[in-house]
Amino acid sequence: MDITLIALALFYVLTPILILHLCHRFPFVNKLGSVIIAYLIGLLLGNIGLLPGMGTVLNEYMLLHPKASEQEIASLLAAGDISAGQFLAFKIYKLRDLLMSITILLAIPLILFSADMRQWGKMAGKNLVALLTGIASVVVVVVAGFFIFRGFGMHDLWKVSGMLVGVYTGGTPNLASLKMMLDVDANTYILTHTYDLIIGVVYLSFLMSIGQRLFNKFLPVYPYRQDDVRIRDLDGKDPFWGIFRRPVFVPLLKAYGLALLIFGVAAGLSMLAPDHLTMVVVILSITTLGLLASLLRSINRIEKTFESGMYLILIFSLVVSSMADIRNFAGITPGLFAYVTMAVFGSLALQVLLARVFKIDSDTVIITSTAMICSPPFVPVVAGALKNKDIIVPGITMGIIGYVVGNYLGYLIAHFLKMM
Repeated sequence: MDITLIALALFYVLTPILILHLCHRFPFVNKLGSVIIAYLIGLLLGNIGLLPGMGTVLNEYMLLHPKASEQEIASLLAAGDISAGQFLAFKIYKLRDLLMSITILLAIPLILFSADMRQWGKMAGKNLVALLTGIASVVVVVVAGFFIFRGFGMHDLWKVSGMLVGVYTGGTPNLASLKMMLDVDANTYILTHTYDLIIGVVYLSFLMSIGQRLFNKFLPVYPYRQDDVRIRDLDGKDPFWGIFRRPVFVPLLKAYGLALLIFGVAAGLSMLAPDHLTMVVVILSITTLGLLASLLRSINRIEKTFESGMYLILIFSLVVSSMADIRNFAGITPGLFAYVTMAVFGSLALQVLLARVFKIDSDTVIITSTAMICSPPFVPVVAGALKNKDIIVPGITMGIIGYVVGNYLGYLIAHFLKMM
């Protein structure tokens, strides 16, 4: 393998270690977030001219032959139609494609292994209602936004709608999964996710500052237990701390082995489906099998599976952002920014209105929305700002359920809107 490809692969795989260390070491970096940092580094790598581009001829050839083999491209090189640098660019493209597939397809089951489905049936009535109204709010607002903004000339808006449903019911892993399921191009994906990150910062700032006081004017106040409302300080350890200790690392290797087995089964099932549905069948099969595996206590109790899955998501983020050409962002659409804004704050507003009808307290509404819009890892952060530790476990549980639902719901809503 070309030394450039080896160096690039190592960069993608190892850079998240540095990102996570910086997040743990410096509070201001941690507030920015590991995913955002990964995207910024990826964008920088892809746009400073360090890596070769494929050029017009090769780009046009790839549009007509998206599954072209290395031998086919080598024949273009031999004929003098492309340069050696452009041939290297093709191999980099194939490396990125491979890394994206591997990381997301292993991340899904690893994240799901930590889900505790047994607790789902024990959820208090108000938490279940909050979850259902939260999901319904996201779907209603995203669908409404599709009809409002489809006249703004945005390309493949139905795919964007599917991604928004997925990411706002579960988080970034859904966004990455749906990118592959719906075959969303890198620039559209990055632009959508960039807007999501920008709006997400404003959204979190609102919830952690004045959100609770504002919602308390319309909704019931959370029934605090007067003797225990403080949140215990975390031990200050990096979530990946101790991952290479034998009692943690050996079982984690078993989890990776099972994730690979699940991928193999899903790949086998996909062979029974038409070519255009291959990735859909693979991802939905992996989601379902990963969830079923979480029912086994021996799997569910393995430490650091969630963290390992999120590490792979960081690799995916680096890879996909490095594929985005910021020169193509000249066509940034205010309509897309407005659509994402509407999806976030519109769904929150609708959820508050429904919560008033069903008499759900403000803290439960806030933590449910946080778990869905921003994903479960943000639940303890917001719970800390609200000074209410009792909502952490329900919030994380609802976020995991939302993550499971997101892959299916996002795909179905996207294709429903495609027919409109």
